[in-house]
Amino acid sequence: MPAMLDDPTSNMVRRVEGKRGFFTLPSSPESILPRKVTLKDGRKATIIPFTSPTQVPLQLSAVLCSQLNQEIEKGDTYPMVDPMALDFFHGYWFALFGAVMLLGEYESADQISTLQGVNWEELCLGSFYVKPNYPGRSSHVCNGGFLVTEAARNRGVGRLLGEAYLEWAPKLGYRYSVFNLVYETNVASCRIWDALGFKQVGRIKGCGYLGSYPDQFVDAIIYGYDFVSKAGEA
Repeated sequence: MPAMLDDPTSNMVRRVEGKRGFFTLPSSPESILPRKVTLKDGRKATIIPFTSPTQVPLQLSAVLCSQLNQEIEKGDTYPMVDPMALDFFHGYWFALFGAVMLLGEYESADQISTLQGVNWEELCLGSFYVKPNYPGRSSHVCNGGFLVTEAARNRGVGRLLGEAYLEWAPKLGYRYSVFNLVYETNVASCRIWDALGFKQVGRIKGCGYLGSYPDQFVDAIIYGYDFVSKAGEA
């Protein structure tokens, strides 16, 4: 259920600490703990938060990098055309805050970093990151990038990752979420965001020239979610 990445080749958008009008991103919020979930088939899994690339085993990151590059090669969900090298992906995906869903039950990111001799392709079900979508005075608006591994499709992983994103992003200090670009042909993603209460706040006509639709240009949907209003409704 991929959602739009920001431009990987552009400078990282970061919050600037200590300036009036800017918002500070908490480095390791104590309220964000591993989230234990149940898949559609009844098996247990855990969504683990990471606040630094150094916490994530490179072999685990390699599984996600390979999955992203498969999506890029297919040309139906992400706008990029060139694959990412592992070193670049590792630093990019987990630069500020990332989460990975692993099969099984775990208590902390530190526990993951010490695992030895595991088959990451079997354990890794999906991942997402959270970053500012805009710089400076609009850095309290975030963006998320999502991946579900091919072997984990149709097991409810995408929805569970989306639910974790909605819980954790406001705890990181964000007030609103924007997904800049979700192609309307990406039906699985659209269904998840619609079901989770995201609003279709815009449409970009003919935005995508996609691998499976070589004879047409596909519209893209911009999704928004207001954390502040939703908190007031709770």
